[in-house]
Formats: sequence, structure tokens, C-alpha cells
Amino acid sequence: MASDAPFLRIEDRGPVRILTLNRADKLNALDTALTQALVDGLLAADAAPAVKAIVLAGAGRAFCAGADLKEFATLTPANQPAVTARADLTTRLHALLPALSKPIVAAAHGAAVGGGAGLAIGCDMVVAGDDLKLGYPELRHSLVPAIVMTSLQRAVGRKAAFELVSLGRLIGAEEALRLGFVNRVVPTATVLEEAIAVAATWAAVTPAAMSATKRLFYRVADLPFDAAMAAGRDVNAIMRGFRDGGDA
Repeated sequence: MASDAPFLRIEDRGPVRILTLNRADKLNALDTALTQALVDGLLAADAAPAVKAIVLAGAGRAFCAGADLKEFATLTPANQPAVTARADLTTRLHALLPALSKPIVAAAHGAAVGGGAGLAIGCDMVVAGDDLKLGYPELRHSLVPAIVMTSLQRAVGRKAAFELVSLGRLIGAEEALRLGFVNRVVPTATVLEEAIAVAATWAAVTPAAMSATKRLFYRVADLPFDAAMAAGRDVNAIMRGFRDGGDA
């Protein structure tokens, strides 16, 4: 499958769909067009029966440098409808990642900052290149890391999260691994192939079982213990239709 948007490359490797942010000259900064293309690309991948897992990557020397600040010149209080529309679109993108029925892994290298950091850790797993620089420098630009704050707090503890948003410091791959932002660190030259290998492992699983696992995983994270156990019991009973026998 090919993308109509030149700034989002789409490639299928068997049951794995790779979505690559393709504004390399801008470090894959998210303007409105790219953000919309990414939302559309994720929804299309989730709806495609042949696609079983998704990889999100960035072209060039960065994963994603966050929002395209040049576009902010037009996003002012004098143009409130555009401001609101952009906020809605960005919120939709970040909320979509855990809501997808199919698992998604980020292949993150170079800069993953602001909205780019939010994109990476919003995925179900993150394979990081050893050159990763991840952080939330928005306050340095008198901006608030508002939409990405939810995924940040859920990825790490509150103290670490507040340190990152308030000090704006960037962390490297090994610290990101230690804090739990990423699942593994590999040489940058192999980061995409490593992420594809993760996605291929997912793709070998029965789709209904994978979808139910992902849905339950995020559901129980927000429930009290008793309610989470009840939700697990319900899925345990439903999963009998996925295969014969076995407990989980």
C-alpha cells in the first residue's frame, strides 16, 4: 500500500504495516497535514484485515521533533477556531494509539521530543536506537506539554514525569530504558528491523486474542483492583472461543 501523503510513507512487510514520518528535513515535526495523515494512516492500518501489527518510525536522523513551531505563528487567540481544531486533532492522535485494536511498536531514534516523545511512549512498546534523545522541552518555549502529559504520567512515576516536564531536560536511551520509557535499546542502524521483529511476533498471534489482550491491558490499568479482576474474569471466559482449553 502506498500513501497519498508524501510526508507519511506506508509499507507492508507481510502482516506488518510500517508507518514512517517523512519530513526528514524538519526532523519529522508534526504540522497539521502530517498529524492528519498519521491519524488516517493508523485508522486504515487498524481496519485492514491483512495487517496484524504496526510499526511507527521516523525518516532521517530523528523519530519526531514534536510540533512544528513554525505553524504556531497562525495558531493564535485571534484564530481560535484553528487553535481548537489543531488541539482536537492532536488529542485524537495521541488517544488513538492505545485505542487501536492492533498492537503498535515505535522504532525511535535520534530526537523524540515533546509530541514526538508522546508518540513514542503512546505506542504499546518502544524499541530505541542508542542515539535516542527523549524529553519534553515545551516550557523552554513558554508552552505547556498538555496533551502528552497523560501518557507521560502513566509511563513513569510522578516525580520523574514532573522532572522532565518542568526542567525540560533530555534523557538518553539508557536512562529511558531504566525509567521504563522504552523496552529495549539497540544500535540505531538496526532499530527499524528490531521493531519489525517485535511486530512480526505479534502478527503470529491469533488476532482476536491479541486485540482482547491489548484492550484488557489498558482497561485494567484504570480500574480498582476488584473491578480489574472482574474484567479479567470476563475476558478469561470469552477467550475460550479463541482456542480450546488453557487458563490465563
